[in-house]
Amino acid sequence: MKTQTTIQLLKSTIGNPVTRTVLKGMSKYCEKDKKNRIEVAIGLYTGQRKDACLSCKATEKIIAKVLKKGGEAFGLTEEEIKKKFKDPHWARGLASTVRGVAEFGVKKPFTSGAPFQVVWDVTYACNLKCKHCYATAGKTWKDELTTEQAKHAIDVFDRAGVTILAFSGGEPLVRPDIFELTRYAADKGMYVAIATNGTLITKEKAREMKKAGIEFVQISLDGSNAETHDTFRGIKGAFDKTVEGIKNSVAEGFFVEVSTTVTKYNYMEVPEIIKLSEKIGVDWFMAYNFVPTGRGKEILETDLTPDEREEMLKMLWAELKKGRKINVLSTAPQFARVALQHEEGKSQKIVPTHFYNPKLAGQLVDLAEFIGGCGAGRFYVSMRANGDLQPCVFFPLKVGNILEDDFEELWINNPILKDLRNKDILNENCGVCEYRYYCGGCRARAYGYTGDYLSPDPGCIYNKEVYEKAIKAWM
Repeated sequence: MKTQTTIQLLKSTIGNPVTRTVLKGMSKYCEKDKKNRIEVAIGLYTGQRKDACLSCKATEKIIAKVLKKGGEAFGLTEEEIKKKFKDPHWARGLASTVRGVAEFGVKKPFTSGAPFQVVWDVTYACNLKCKHCYATAGKTWKDELTTEQAKHAIDVFDRAGVTILAFSGGEPLVRPDIFELTRYAADKGMYVAIATNGTLITKEKAREMKKAGIEFVQISLDGSNAETHDTFRGIKGAFDKTVEGIKNSVAEGFFVEVSTTVTKYNYMEVPEIIKLSEKIGVDWFMAYNFVPTGRGKEILETDLTPDEREEMLKMLWAELKKGRKINVLSTAPQFARVALQHEEGKSQKIVPTHFYNPKLAGQLVDLAEFIGGCGAGRFYVSMRANGDLQPCVFFPLKVGNILEDDFEELWINNPILKDLRNKDILNENCGVCEYRYYCGGCRARAYGYTGDYLSPDPGCIYNKEVYEKAIKAWM
């Protein structure tokens, strides 16, 4: 089946105006049952919920048919489907997907009905002095959200249907009420993650984190040795404490991701960092794009050239194909393009995304265009410590404030977010690239280098001239 046929099939079934109107009604928040109707319906379907209002019961009948057909497509039995969707995060994710179709239709790439993930810089206090810190962290801001304001923000995210809430910073573990907030979010049914430098995670702290509802721990490691890591992190001894924090997180049973901001100083160490992470028992390794924002503006010369980034992505691809126990990912959206070029002609392809590396075969490969590359404004947004909302943490362009604006209205209608969802309006070469729906370039890098979020990503091998021009302008 050709790509165009697949798209038309989706548009004519779940994406047609009549069905989208029905889906909008199904995916609303139910005031009686205090959850999205689809989440309530899935609870009824899986047997976790015994009763609900009439509208939610009617939704359950439709959702049961949808899940059954979807399960058949992927070779799953009804019992296997029910077991999977007893996980509340799967239920919330499906609700957001359905609402996305209702609000935005079937488009390439896809936009969810609410952010799948919100990354929240919960404080800008920090115990390290990282050279590349996007937040210029160090001291607490005077207008950081209070505990009650923070809980209000969590209530807003919950009602909107946010699936993952990631607490970041600064160093989130130094905020006094951090565990009160993570527990509050977890009790709402959100998947709670924390992004930390790891230096404060003792065995006792890891147990505290577990009790506080945290499930996913991302720890930054910028070198395979103390010399490289400590130079970047600005504090001697940080490497040993970070590695110990990773080990303690693994031992406590968290899903653990090691993240590395890749620059000229460490990109040849990436395979060794992956090996070290795998040896410790880490689940994911994430290679982060360097973005010239925050303190990163002061070390622009450390950024990879387009050729070096291409080399790095091919290196990552080679590591991924080794069949390691650890999964290898990257925030560089070009990783999907590199993978597709390497997998050309194969019946089954691995297509990397920001959050997962799905194995797709046959006509399902077409769906990779719907997953898309850069997720800023499509799958996630970020929030600063004072409640200001941005497309992502590396993208310092305010689109609203959680205390002042209607979050759900902002997600659907904000003009900047709308621009970021449309890969056809990007400037050359990104806007005409055959891989624009899989990739689309990093919009934060485009904005950081040029001040225009629609400009080509200077990090791509196809945009060398843009990179060279941008570098000259900075010097």
